[in-house]
Amino acid sequence: MSYRILLVDDEPDILEFVGYNLNKEGYEVHTASNGKEAVQKALEVKPHLILLDVMMPEMDGRETCEQIRSIPELSSTLIAFLTARSEDYSQLAGFDAGADDYITKPIKVKILVSRIKAMLKRIESNPIPVAGGGEGKSLQIDKERYIVIKDGHEITMPRKEFNLLTLLYSKPQKVFSRDEIFTTVWGNDVVVGDRTIDVHIRKLREKIGDSHIVTVKGVGYKYED
Repeated sequence: MSYRILLVDDEPDILEFVGYNLNKEGYEVHTASNGKEAVQKALEVKPHLILLDVMMPEMDGRETCEQIRSIPELSSTLIAFLTARSEDYSQLAGFDAGADDYITKPIKVKILVSRIKAMLKRIESNPIPVAGGGEGKSLQIDKERYIVIKDGHEITMPRKEFNLLTLLYSKPQKVFSRDEIFTTVWGNDVVVGDRTIDVHIRKLREKIGDSHIVTVKGVGYKYED
């Protein structure tokens, strides 16, 4: 399978350098030099992965990510931020906007390729089971269409939020530890901040209500219908 990657950066040297190396790895690479162009190009080529610079003129990476995440047909596209800012608050801002991963500059080709392969593997795999068909429940998950149905209304959400909810939903009342959630949803190859789960749980509660996801203090989270 030839994966499509959209590379977004306002520095031509980075577009050329990273694009060249990703082409060598067999990826179909498309480029954009600003956020507005990125949204248009993403709608055009439907990339599997977007590598998105954070600091850009006109529309920065965070705003671009939020806009892309609001488009239903791009809701399952993976997004990784490229940035020289490695502070914790920047990570949280990126995940809050709907990013799946966070890669800091200067870019090291071998590390970048490794991270990309790890992310794209999650498109091929389907490790999270869903229990039952959801009949009689106020919330249902449709994995084929990648949507959540709550009280008859369809909700689209970023891939990580969807996978996290699917994991909790797969075994109602089971308490999933934070380590178990990290391993299943993010994988061992992805480094994320300590508060990443908290950010995603908060976003899920905003979309499906506070009552479904219960915090078990000091342990993790569980799903209740």
